[in-house]
Amino acid sequence: MALVLQLRSVSGLRGKGDRIAKAAFRGLSFYTRVLENCEDEAKFDETFRWPVATNIDGNEILEIQVFNYSKVFTNRLIGTFRMVLQKVVAEGQLEVTDTLIDDNNSAIQTSISIEIRYQALDGTVGTWNDKEFLETPSVHSEGDGRYSLETDSLLSGHRHGSDVSPGKSNQQSTERSFRSKGKEKTKEHKAGKGVFSAMKLGKTRPSKDEHRKQDDPAVLETEDLDRKAMRYGAGLEPDTISLASVTAVTTNVSNKRSKPDIRMEPSAGRPMDYQVSITIIEARQLVGLNMDPVVCVEVGEEKKYTSMKESTNCPYYNEYFVFDFHVPPDVMFDKIIKLSVIHSKNLLRSGTLVGSFKMDVGTVYTQPEHQFYHKWAILSDPEDLTASLKGYLKCDIAVVGKGDNIKTPHKANETDEDDIEGNLLLPDGVPPERQWARFYIKIYRAEGLPRMNTSIMANVKKALIGENKDLVDPYVQVAFAGQKGKTSIQKSCYEPLWNEQIIFTEMFPPLCRRIKIQIRDSDKVNDVAIGTHFIDLRKVSNEGDKGFLPTFGPAWVNMYGSTRNYTLMDEHQELNEGLGEGVSFRARLLLGLAVEILDTTNPEINSSTEVQVEQATAVADNCSGKMEEFFLFGAFLEATMIDRKIGDKPINFEVTIGNYGNQVDGSSKPVLRRKKEGGDGDEEESELLQNSSEDDGGEDGELVSVSSSQPMKPLVTDRNYFHLPYLEKKPCIYIRSWWQDQRRRLYNANIMDKIADKLEEGLNDVQEMIKTEKPHPERRLRGVLEELSSGCLRFLTLADKDQHHSSRTRLDRERLKSCMRELENMAQQATALRSQVKRNTMKDKLKLVQNFLQKLRFLADEPQHTIPDVFIWMMSNNKRIAYARIPSKDILYSIVDEEMGKDCAKVKTVFLKLPGKRGFGPAGWTVQAKMEIYLWLGLNKQRKDFLSGLPCGFEEKKVPRGQNLPSFPPISLLYTKKQVFQLRAHMYQARSLFAADSSGLSDPFARVFFISQSQCTEVLNETLCPTWDQLLVFDNVELYGEAHEMRDDPPIIVIEIYDQDTVGKADFMGRTFAKPVVKMSDEQYCPPRFPPQLEYYQIYRGNATAGDLLAAFELLQIGPGGKSDLPPIDGPMDVDRGPILPVPLGIRPVLSRYRVEILFWGLRDLKRVNLAQVDRPRVDIECAGKGVQSALIQNYKKNPNFSTLVKWFEVDLPENELLHPPLNIRVVDCRAFGRYTLVGSHTVSSLRKFIYRPPDKKAQHWNMAGEIVVNMEPEVPIKKMETMVKLEANSDAVVKVDVTEEEKEKKKKKKKGGGGGEEPDEEEPDESMLDWWSKYFASIETMKEQLRQQEAAAAEAEEKEEMEIGEGSKAQVKNKDKDKSKAPKDDKKKKQQPAPELPEKKSKQKIDELKVYNKELEAEFDSFEDWLHTFNLLRGKIGDNDDNASEEERIVGRFKGSMCVYKVPLPDDIAKEAGYDPTFGMFQGIPSNDPINVLVRVYIVRATDLHPADINGKADPYIAIKLGKTDIKDKENYISKQLNPVFGKSFDIEATFPMESMLTVAVYDWDLVGTDDLIGETKIDLENRFYSKHRATCGVSQTYSIHGYNTWRDPMKPAQILSKLCKEGKVDGPHFGPGGRVKVANRVFTGPTEIEDENGQKKPTDEHLALAVLRHWEDIPRAGCRLVPEHVETRPLLNPDKPGIEQGRLEMWVDMFPMDMPAPGPAIDISPRKPKKYELRVIVWNTDEVILEDDDYFTGEKSSDIFVRGWLKGQQEDKQDTDVHYHSLTGEGNFNWRYIFPFDYLMAEEKIVISKKESMFSWDETEYKIPARLTLQVWDADHFSADDFLGAIELDLNRFPRGAKTSKQCSLEMVTSEAELPMISIFKQKRVKGWWPFVARDENDELEITGKVEAELHLLTAEEAEKSPAGLARNEPDPLEKPNRPDTSFIWFLNPLKSIKYLICTRYKWLIIKIVLALLLLIMVALFLYSMPGYMVKKLLGA
Repeated sequence: MALVLQLRSVSGLRGKGDRIAKAAFRGLSFYTRVLENCEDEAKFDETFRWPVATNIDGNEILEIQVFNYSKVFTNRLIGTFRMVLQKVVAEGQLEVTDTLIDDNNSAIQTSISIEIRYQALDGTVGTWNDKEFLETPSVHSEGDGRYSLETDSLLSGHRHGSDVSPGKSNQQSTERSFRSKGKEKTKEHKAGKGVFSAMKLGKTRPSKDEHRKQDDPAVLETEDLDRKAMRYGAGLEPDTISLASVTAVTTNVSNKRSKPDIRMEPSAGRPMDYQVSITIIEARQLVGLNMDPVVCVEVGEEKKYTSMKESTNCPYYNEYFVFDFHVPPDVMFDKIIKLSVIHSKNLLRSGTLVGSFKMDVGTVYTQPEHQFYHKWAILSDPEDLTASLKGYLKCDIAVVGKGDNIKTPHKANETDEDDIEGNLLLPDGVPPERQWARFYIKIYRAEGLPRMNTSIMANVKKALIGENKDLVDPYVQVAFAGQKGKTSIQKSCYEPLWNEQIIFTEMFPPLCRRIKIQIRDSDKVNDVAIGTHFIDLRKVSNEGDKGFLPTFGPAWVNMYGSTRNYTLMDEHQELNEGLGEGVSFRARLLLGLAVEILDTTNPEINSSTEVQVEQATAVADNCSGKMEEFFLFGAFLEATMIDRKIGDKPINFEVTIGNYGNQVDGSSKPVLRRKKEGGDGDEEESELLQNSSEDDGGEDGELVSVSSSQPMKPLVTDRNYFHLPYLEKKPCIYIRSWWQDQRRRLYNANIMDKIADKLEEGLNDVQEMIKTEKPHPERRLRGVLEELSSGCLRFLTLADKDQHHSSRTRLDRERLKSCMRELENMAQQATALRSQVKRNTMKDKLKLVQNFLQKLRFLADEPQHTIPDVFIWMMSNNKRIAYARIPSKDILYSIVDEEMGKDCAKVKTVFLKLPGKRGFGPAGWTVQAKMEIYLWLGLNKQRKDFLSGLPCGFEEKKVPRGQNLPSFPPISLLYTKKQVFQLRAHMYQARSLFAADSSGLSDPFARVFFISQSQCTEVLNETLCPTWDQLLVFDNVELYGEAHEMRDDPPIIVIEIYDQDTVGKADFMGRTFAKPVVKMSDEQYCPPRFPPQLEYYQIYRGNATAGDLLAAFELLQIGPGGKSDLPPIDGPMDVDRGPILPVPLGIRPVLSRYRVEILFWGLRDLKRVNLAQVDRPRVDIECAGKGVQSALIQNYKKNPNFSTLVKWFEVDLPENELLHPPLNIRVVDCRAFGRYTLVGSHTVSSLRKFIYRPPDKKAQHWNMAGEIVVNMEPEVPIKKMETMVKLEANSDAVVKVDVTEEEKEKKKKKKKGGGGGEEPDEEEPDESMLDWWSKYFASIETMKEQLRQQEAAAAEAEEKEEMEIGEGSKAQVKNKDKDKSKAPKDDKKKKQQPAPELPEKKSKQKIDELKVYNKELEAEFDSFEDWLHTFNLLRGKIGDNDDNASEEERIVGRFKGSMCVYKVPLPDDIAKEAGYDPTFGMFQGIPSNDPINVLVRVYIVRATDLHPADINGKADPYIAIKLGKTDIKDKENYISKQLNPVFGKSFDIEATFPMESMLTVAVYDWDLVGTDDLIGETKIDLENRFYSKHRATCGVSQTYSIHGYNTWRDPMKPAQILSKLCKEGKVDGPHFGPGGRVKVANRVFTGPTEIEDENGQKKPTDEHLALAVLRHWEDIPRAGCRLVPEHVETRPLLNPDKPGIEQGRLEMWVDMFPMDMPAPGPAIDISPRKPKKYELRVIVWNTDEVILEDDDYFTGEKSSDIFVRGWLKGQQEDKQDTDVHYHSLTGEGNFNWRYIFPFDYLMAEEKIVISKKESMFSWDETEYKIPARLTLQVWDADHFSADDFLGAIELDLNRFPRGAKTSKQCSLEMVTSEAELPMISIFKQKRVKGWWPFVARDENDELEITGKVEAELHLLTAEEAEKSPAGLARNEPDPLEKPNRPDTSFIWFLNPLKSIKYLICTRYKWLIIKIVLALLLLIMVALFLYSMPGYMVKKLLGA
């Protein structure tokens, strides 16, 4: 059904110019191509076709306009032709010649000649006959293959009529029809990314000699297989059978074609958002005395600093920094993170570096969860290599890309003592002791450099002086680990020789993974990169025991970048910097790398880490391999889908390898160095004409390369694409080139790549089988593993050849060894794994095999290049337009099959793309050209069979001189054999397409390309899931070559999906490829191959998936009998749709009648449409052409719920569920005057989860028979001591939940047995002391414990697995089957394994706990969509590039409801159930959706890791809550300068569902001036929680108590809740029996029956029993489901401005209570614990053995003037000093001095809380939490100079060593070996006295004792301190006595002479001499000045 216009010509034009015409009909216009320089007549000869969906009315108008075309200005209109289509509609065909009219509607002399035809909808007008007038062949290009996910089991429908009687088991019939399918598919995975998940090309074809039996199904019956296995393996159990490729998906046996790559868009160079967040927690053991450290955090170029901490070696910061970047991934991952600690930095000076640590971002990103959490970085000093480490810095580092979500380990109070050595900030496998190493990068020489300077000056010079210079001044720059070094500049040199080495000194192994080597061109203005190469250190080293240090070369590396023609502004310059895929060869560089570990003890070593450059010894010419002549041959078999922008000029293709073959801008010198000289040079053949025959003679006709095809003018395929008419004559190219022969490297890589490809294909098969639920995927996996191990073993035999090769580098040898080890190992593991693959272990094993795949891909990547890649450029007008890059290893020839490149001597479909940035985004998605190309690359001497892989049936055309030489390459191939086919494309439907219109829908049509023809399906308006149901027939498709090859290797079909726009051209929506099933004329059209099955093909758009296409394609040979032999196209011409053929019966799916019930609940959050609010919305549901409309919501504002809840419709759907069409939900707003506006739409792409399957009869009977009790495990509140009792499943399950009794027992035991050892057992936590926070912290401990145990268990399981090979595994599997209990219980079970008991854990034992989820509650309970689902309504286009419209922005509202799909009629018994209400259909027992008032109580516990909002890197957060009209801003209670604020608040809000059901909790940053900034927010849908069966209104707590910190919060008691649940779920019960038993349905529970009230009275109660049932509600048959426990959830905070990146997390929970129920009690108090006030009194009694610092002025004796300074960590401003003990000669000091430190302390977190203003400008005080540490320092007092620091000790008040009894026993061990000593806590001991050592570091950084102090610590609470006050120092009250100090201060009076002699002779001798000399000098100067003037005068006057 279409209107077709053929525009023949326009004549009578004036003047000469470029003409273009435009034809428009129904708002859709087409342009012709531009005709250049036509005079009076323009012959367009183009055909346009408008597909029409409704009949054309006789009054409609067709308009044609003719313009003068201008490239620069707008086109100038010549004239217009308008025609009313009345006559066309009547007659169906019309030829017209008429004059044009101008703007004033007057006729002009120009006339136009056209032909129009029209085929109406009802088929009334004539028959359709293409041949009558479409002379231009409609070219159709083949496509661009993303082969969809294979859904072979689309076939499980009963295609073969009802050959299975209904009585037989369903299973068999499905099995049979599935098996009968012979046409199998292969898929291809693009390495690593997994984007193109599948590609369906080659079918299974047996090899040619088995030609006759080739129609056997490729799939054996599974039953046969089992039988065969039984026969061979003497009864092997089915668990050991493996399938090779006997599955749904078989290998491509094709010999002639290789699979196309589908990647259309380079993902590499595109910028993305990244966020690096770094928390600096604290530093320890910094080297240096009494320092003021600051940490500088540097990422890339950005620096940030922490605050300064004064005089401490272990500063505590806890500061958080965020760096945001928007750069390509490669740039991001090479950025260096550098953490340095700087000592005493201030405004005036930059400070001195203590030590630094660096690592690249990529290393962090490759960590699990992309982060290091709480790890210690080792600081080292880059200036001083010999020094040991300079301290440790504890930090968290995380790198988040867009869409990564980081799971932060739960932030609880980190009390675990820091084990520094065990938590170093290093990736796994890096040793903690890293050594310094030298990296020598040797740069030898480069060649093939491009021209980099303009040639104007050079040409002038050449003309004047005859001097000819090379136009490039190269040097090499190497960057590594944040440092750069460069070689010298070689002026004017295309082949520079450096022989220099650049030396980096860096820790080894380095934490920076890539060395960047760049050739740059030196220039006066700015240097530009010529090419860049990265050496990945992981690929040139191996860290294993048998590993090797990084080594490389000497080897050539090839550099790629922008095209070689020099322009001043190169738009692709970025490519030369190494970003994105290079589009042309730039240069090659010979380089080497060696690493030497430094022996830092060696004194001669140069200890600087500056980069050095020195000369290196040159290497021999042949070191990188012997020069060989290589031969590259290519044949172009097809060039179609050429973009129409370039279709009007002749086009040719150029192939280059290195600079060979590049005629436009290849070589830099016309010097022809031939192979005699080693032929290393670039060949310049532009002077020798293509076919010139001067040197064609010679031994092999010394051939001249022909590197490009002849230009040819393209023809039109359709409005978007052109094609080149190669027909039977296919052009060829051949190039000779000289390279070092290092093929072995590529061969090894090829073998590994092939093993990997095969493995990947196999894994895809397995996943496909799992996805489409085929039987026995585990057998296929076993087959995959067998193939893998045999492949690996084959590698070992092949790779071991050629060992003697002279030019093998060290890396070659080492890599070979390590690859062989790895693959041997892999082969063993694969064999072992194979025996463990069972049905139920499939998933885990699949993951392990995926790891093999990654490892293989990693190993196969060869770091030392040899032959450069091959580029194919499409040239138009000598300009480069589009390119394809083919790795040379893929087309490299070898006589050994496994070593051959995967595309060598195969026909490969290649899609050309635009270079550089132009290929990003939509521009890069249009194919520039699709080519079928054949390539062969190998040694010239091996070239005899370079044509072997071409499709047969051609003659070679050679250049004249090469005519009779057999191995001379042809310049074109002439095909003599031609086959004619008909292609039938059965386009059934597409789903989940891309939304291309602003309505959020599209008007899709598909365009199918095959060879040079194309056809379109009809356009279906406004849908994302079109069902075209259309057969497209391509007649007379001509294919060249032998018939049998066609059958095995048909060309591919490309299908493109477009969105039809009324104006402008259709938008591209996606593309996929398919391979047709081929029937030759001598074959029968019968099963198993025909008719073909519909299959899903995945549609791609750029690199993203964009839906699926369900279609089938068959290619039928037209035999000698013509078309009459083809199977008839049956099926009616669909009368409604005009000439559209529907998909024939055998292919379209078998349909059954289904009923779809829809539950309409309500609409939420509808946004405005075109600025008008939605007032009266309605929902339309449509599925497969049928549908139903909801009731109209009369007033959306007042009540957004529907009045009628359930409606239904019946529809015919395919039997096979995988083929079910999607269901569309569309919301329209009914406006006045009967107008409708689309608000938004949602597509439910899979109905599977809504299909209702009637329960099996037998199962039901079983369920009700007697009291059959299913084994269930008691979920005891987690205690680390209780054992678990497993119950057998034959009695009533009696579950003991008798906790309280046990607890009492424990208490008794505890009181009796006092703790062993000296540590008194902790007192029982007193009930009154416990609060909600005790419960919370206990729960967090439990959660962490659980995580730890899960990790341990996982690790254990892995070890077990590796040990168990063969038999052992069977037993394990059997055990596993038994405990199929639900996941939540697994966690609990893991808890039960008795953990090693820690003494301090006992206090936590008594506390009731809640459940802390480290994610949202929705994630745990499946979004609470147990019966009410939420569908997001979308509208608007999907954004193309990463930045604009994301999914969230397109959401315009939400529809709440559900659906149920079932086959009709249903079994009768469903309707017979009691209480069945037919109006609700399947939705029985649904609550009413009338408005309901609810009290919502929101508890906010705390926030963690908030994104800083202020300049100082902090935020002042407060909570804002919004629900409906209620908006609470808790602004006055903001928390100053805190990124981890504890809010501890609850808010009560009254709300009415459904109007107010979306709760938004936001955290804002308070600002003194300006508006407050949003940090992040989280949204909670309360309605789903309220109505959910999981009962999320109020969490069920662990125990029931009526007073204390654990009071029951719900107004309903457990027993009431239980009976309500039983009633709603129609469950029998609860029956409370005597002896603490309760029975529900057929389950029996037991538990305690008494409860204590506040006064300790015991009362009988059933609540404990009821609660026990509620906690196990999921085990109740039929009605059971998990109930939400009492919990705290952790919700990520998001900011709409930074989509997808977490801005922090919020811990909270929500309770909801309906207002029509009794009111709940008051909210639980969760306000933050107030710190308790304490006073610490420290008495410093004496010091001893303090080192003596001063020499006495007068006597020269050593002495010290000692005083002691002390402070409580973090409060240096409160430091207190004792008085000075002058002139101590022995280091003894007596003080008797008391310090008093009042402080606020949080017991639970073990932190001191201090509040202080940060600076004098701060508005308010900031609260800090710091560890409780007492610092004591000993100093030497000086009168005039600064005091000298002697030593210090820091005591952590929670755990510090007990002081020694005497000074003698006090030793250094007390500080160094803290682990072994018993630790005490001042909070438990209250009073401690003893000796402690003072320590400092000496010159060698060793700790040494510098004194000892005797002190007494006494801790009092504030009340106690008030009662017994004490004075500071030695003051009242409670004064200390004065110390008894020897009177040594006046010794020098007694012996004056001695003193004077000492003073003069020793101490001041030199000083006195200096003073005397100075005086003499002064006198002389004075005399000189005095006498000078007089003397001058005398001289002047000549007196």
